[in-house]
Amino acid sequence: MKILVVNSGSSSIKYCLFDMADESLLAKGLVERIGIRGSLLNHYPAGRDPFKKEISIPDHRKGIELVIDALLNNEYGVIKDITEITAVGHRVVHGGEKYSGSVLITEDVMKTLNKFIELAPLHNPPNILGIKVCQELLPDTPQIGVFDTAFHQTIPEHAFLYGLPYTYYEKYRIRRYGFHGTSHKYVAQRAAEVLGKDIKKLKIITCHLGNGSSITAVKEGKSIDTSLGFGTISGLIMGTRCGDIDPAIIPYLMEKESLNFEEMNNILYRKSGFMGLSEGISSDMRDLEEQALAGNQRAQRTLNVLFYGLKKYIGAYTAAMNGLDVLVFTAGIGENAPQLRKTVCQDLSFFGINIDNTKNDGLRGKEAVISTPDSRVAVLVIPTYEELMIARDTAEICNNS
Repeated sequence: MKILVVNSGSSSIKYCLFDMADESLLAKGLVERIGIRGSLLNHYPAGRDPFKKEISIPDHRKGIELVIDALLNNEYGVIKDITEITAVGHRVVHGGEKYSGSVLITEDVMKTLNKFIELAPLHNPPNILGIKVCQELLPDTPQIGVFDTAFHQTIPEHAFLYGLPYTYYEKYRIRRYGFHGTSHKYVAQRAAEVLGKDIKKLKIITCHLGNGSSITAVKEGKSIDTSLGFGTISGLIMGTRCGDIDPAIIPYLMEKESLNFEEMNNILYRKSGFMGLSEGISSDMRDLEEQALAGNQRAQRTLNVLFYGLKKYIGAYTAAMNGLDVLVFTAGIGENAPQLRKTVCQDLSFFGINIDNTKNDGLRGKEAVISTPDSRVAVLVIPTYEELMIARDTAEICNNS
């Protein structure tokens, strides 16, 4: 069984082709700058030289046509016939309360996804567009939707409700949804595998740290709380997003600065976080670390806020689960920032968290247990692999249908 995984963004398409017999990656790639000058196809067949081509890609249909052509190409392709692709798994950011797991995409599912656009106006439209194009180009191939929000549908009511009039939940389903669910699910399961333990007997905190970040409490294999909520702005400070703030700040700033809704929204989502707090140094963690080492106080101040937020959420979720067995760092920052892991963990020794600095220092992008043998809590770095998780869900639905 070969599964094509598609992650369709507003101006890009990421893809992977897996052979599910052994979960091996046959090829991956990126179509970028769709509808923009300088469009590119980047195709990476496993074990062979990459193929890159600058070509006009006016829309997503052309982009996915190029993906299929690359997979079939005599020189750098990895399959001989399109019928070798058993199914296509699509990343969909928002599934609302409707979907607690991955689903076979039908006409009714598409109608429902369109209703959820207002919940994820930046992400769901290109996700839906990718599905439509694949349906047109591969009409006989099952299309499966895998939702970022699905893993968090196990969060209990007392954790997903906000302290607003309940009628707003009833009318508009305003609640904590959470995101990065596919990543949190994968690294939690992988941590249990690495440790040789039953995930249903573990209390795990997974830290997905990147340009967008979230922390999730995973108890007995299920998400019971997560830091992102109704939208993608709460929790930790991120590259350009503010994280948790007092809601009273918003009308206050709008009045003081004469801001309209769009201007205020732009500040919260695009001008805050690392970029805003550092006063324009960068939205990239690597730049902040470099500047902090050089003595830049603005950069250090920003890092301190991030480190403190991490410790606070880890502490809160440990309390929520009445204990902690495993702490996992993943995604771009989590996998590649030894100093962050060290700084955060050294102040959590009262939880029984002790990391081995020789294992942690210099570790970037590789799977490892970085806690000491006597640490009561196992601390791991696990590179996220959302694409494989999507492929697994897709294969399971195909096998059961």
